[in-house]
Amino acid sequence: MSLEALIFDVDGTLSNTEKEGHLVAFNLAFKELKLDWSWSNNLYYELLKVTGGKLRIKYYLKKYKPEFKHDDLDNFIKSVHELKTEIFADLMNEGKIPLRTGVENLINEAREANLRLAIATTTTKNNVDVLINNTLGSEAIDWFEIIAAGNVVPNLKPAADIYNYVLDKMSIDAKNCIAFEDSEMGLLSARAANLKTVITVSEYTKLHRFDDAMVVLDNLGEKNKPFNIIKGASTNASYVNVNYLKELYEQSS
Repeated sequence: MSLEALIFDVDGTLSNTEKEGHLVAFNLAFKELKLDWSWSNNLYYELLKVTGGKLRIKYYLKKYKPEFKHDDLDNFIKSVHELKTEIFADLMNEGKIPLRTGVENLINEAREANLRLAIATTTTKNNVDVLINNTLGSEAIDWFEIIAAGNVVPNLKPAADIYNYVLDKMSIDAKNCIAFEDSEMGLLSARAANLKTVITVSEYTKLHRFDDAMVVLDNLGEKNKPFNIIKGASTNASYVNVNYLKELYEQSS
């Protein structure tokens, strides 16, 4: 048994897309559509408990705007979400949503070590493509063997479906992989697929429970920007590289 592949979540894990991208894009979409909706940072923290943008809007309307009516609510919500997605892509194209600390370094080192790479996310494939293109370069999308995104599976996280889909497409056993997540729902999804998981918390997830993670960090760290271990065994490593991942992998085997 050996480490063969790394599987990444996107929102909050590869990039702080929630606060710097999605929240901004939702509010700009509401404004463009002349809707009297405005999501604060605190409200968005609550809404993130609902997985998926369209379901998030539906939950918001049910709880905070029960008076809102529409003849075809599902299609209306879909159109709002599509506009929000377009605005989100514009924000990324403008370079306003960078990768999190240590992500680029880890991906480059993983490639040099011939580790296989994949993505498992509930965000749309278009969002993934734009983020990768504008942070790692247009050729980088091909570094990821499988990009499982959006509604490619019937049940979103915390169900295991998205990770099981990736494992099936890669023809790889979960025991030979490490997943990277930032949220409790993401961890539940990865663990339900029997994946060892590294957590890098975000502003919205730092109070979540991560009982079953290999380690919980504030970020992946870099040589001159060491990570802080929030939960997990002490180490001589100061940032996440392939050697540290192998150390974690062996400890949890």
